Amino acid sequence: MSATVVILIAVVALVVLGGAAFATLARRNDVRGAGALSDETLARDRSARRAAGSTSSTSGAAVEAEAAAARAGTALAPAADLAPEPWVPADPDAIGVSRRQFFNRATVSLMSAGIGAFAAASFVGFLWPSKTGGFGGKVTIGRYDDIVSGIRQGQGFFYAPEARAWITEYPVDAIAKAEGVYKESVLAGMRQGLIAQYQKCPHLGCRVPQCTSSQWFECGCHGSQYNRVGEKKGGPAPRGMDHFPLEFTAAGEVIVDTGTIVQGVPIGVNTTGQEAEGPHCVGASEH
Repeated sequence: MSATVVILIAVVALVVLGGAAFATLARRNDVRGAGALSDETLARDRSARRAAGSTSSTSGAAVEAEAAAARAGTALAPAADLAPEPWVPADPDAIGVSRRQFFNRATVSLMSAGIGAFAAASFVGFLWPSKTGGFGGKVTIGRYDDIVSGIRQGQGFFYAPEARAWITEYPVDAIAKAEGVYKESVLAGMRQGLIAQYQKCPHLGCRVPQCTSSQWFECGCHGSQYNRVGEKKGGPAPRGMDHFPLEFTAAGEVIVDTGTIVQGVPIGVNTTGQEAEGPHCVGASEH
């Protein structure tokens, strides 16, 4: 026997053996549909039924038949009444307000609050006592002797910043001339030898400084000039410097009533006869 024949017989034998092996495996792994149970599982099920005393198996068709019979004997529940409920309009306050309504209500509320606050403030301000410790009320500027000393140390002038006033000496021998010109509220202080000038120029409201060389008040804004007691001596001012009344306490304190402004005397009044005592600080006087 040749080698070729031997090889051919071997190949044929291998093919036959392979086909037999494939057929055996296919039979053991035969799938009888999705979810098919293996032989071992089926054997365990049969053992369990025998242990429970079951002698016959129930098919799926029998189970479905029993379920259909049970449904056929059950009465259906009547359907509920599904009639629509009547429509009721929504409450505007429950669903909110429009943009315009919101702004209208906010405007009215804010205006009411503002008017109420203004009324309350006006009522409180009416009942509240007037201030007495600052400008616009009665201001205590010191003791009489100290003020006279301050005037002399200031070369004829004493400035009270809290009262915004200049305090100067008024010559007692000129009171007779002053009584026909000045108001009584100012004369009361003049009789005590003092007079208070408001620092504000009657022309345009500038603060008027003193000029120690001329011993006058001379406004640096527009050149108005006044003698030491505030009577006009030159410049565009329409009158003399305005005055504040003075009060004197029993303890010797001097009080300036800044809440009362007494208009200055007319142009041409010169009760003291004081002329410039030296060079002017602002221009030249116009008599």
